Amino acid sequence: MNILKNIILLFIVTTLNAHKNSTEFYRHLRYNHVSPYIDLAGTYPIDKKTAEVTSHYIFKYDTKHRIIEIINNHYHTERQHPLASLGVYKVEISYSDNKETRRFFDKNDKPISNDKEVYKEVYSYNKKGAKTKLEFFDLENNPMESNWGIFEYIWEKHRKLIIEKRYNLKNKAVALSPYFKFETTGILLDKKGFPIAHYNLDTNLKVITNDKGTASYKDVYDKMGNHIVYSYHDANGAFVTNQWGFSYGEKKYDSIGNYIGLDQFDVNKKRIRSGKILTNLKPELAAAASKKDSIEIKRLSLGYLVALQDLRPDLMNEVMNDSLNKVTIGWDRKTKKEYARATTKAQMIEFATSWNKSNTKFPFNPTNHLTILDIYNRIATVRLISDNWVEYLHLIKQDGTWSIVNLIWQHKDINRYPKE
Repeated sequence: MNILKNIILLFIVTTLNAHKNSTEFYRHLRYNHVSPYIDLAGTYPIDKKTAEVTSHYIFKYDTKHRIIEIINNHYHTERQHPLASLGVYKVEISYSDNKETRRFFDKNDKPISNDKEVYKEVYSYNKKGAKTKLEFFDLENNPMESNWGIFEYIWEKHRKLIIEKRYNLKNKAVALSPYFKFETTGILLDKKGFPIAHYNLDTNLKVITNDKGTASYKDVYDKMGNHIVYSYHDANGAFVTNQWGFSYGEKKYDSIGNYIGLDQFDVNKKRIRSGKILTNLKPELAAAASKKDSIEIKRLSLGYLVALQDLRPDLMNEVMNDSLNKVTIGWDRKTKKEYARATTKAQMIEFATSWNKSNTKFPFNPTNHLTILDIYNRIATVRLISDNWVEYLHLIKQDGTWSIVNLIWQHKDINRYPKE
């Protein structure tokens, strides 16, 4: 009798739990660069305790196990695709009358646009539960186009393919993306709902090449949901070189699903480029600055003063970055307030042609004391004390060349400034 009671109690508890809202934690989103037809999903599930110390997403579900909210606590720095990322802190999802509505918010619950640059997405479903349409709206609930010029996606089933068409607000057909011209497209899904092929179709739904010679691209996902291979093909399925100069790519992941590397190959399966993917997951300290870098940083920092002292506009042009931001403390006589007074690179070059033409702006033997405060890889901070000024310089290294990009200074004679 006790056994029967325990079975009944277990059944009741299980039934109650099945009808509760639930929360799950994931390290990553399922990668989707194909179409918004593909369902949202998390990959690499973790527990709440692990989520407290790592990048993650929080998925909240209703009693039917439909997603009702996603919190984005993902902070890794790999490049994001507009269809593969949320671009917002929170997504709220509601359901009614065969509709699914997604709205987007920042950390302060302020409505914002997502990575497609739309404020609301409304999906429509048929009686069988399949997606048939997606439309975009602004904050006032007016129809709007995404950053790709798309207002709506239309989907219908044709044999094994999901046929996708896209339209703008003028009901004109729009390509898959601004940089990849597939018009009517056919999406082939595997049994798990992963997109494994994407075909460019004519009006008769036959596979044709686009303006760059590509008729289809195919994707491979591993058992963990990682997107590991993508490739480009002609109408016969043979490899073709895409507009970026390769035929297929192989992506690498670490043991917990972080995207860490990419190899690209030509049509003959020859590797043509390979590289690491930038991430803040495992930051590496830069190597110690070289003697050559230190010498160059000193030369350029002192060169700024030398250019003024010796009337050398060519040297000033060399040492100053085109984005120079040179600032000191100014005094506005009308408002009786201090302000940040800026000087441009063009003005600095002009000063180097004439400011010290009388040779009276500096001592006969000027004193310039320079200290490199820090160098980290391609950025450096310098303190420069001369007869006239105390200055802090920021330098950056671009394409192997150092230059001064930021400079704040004040007169050495502090009596030149208003009394506090």
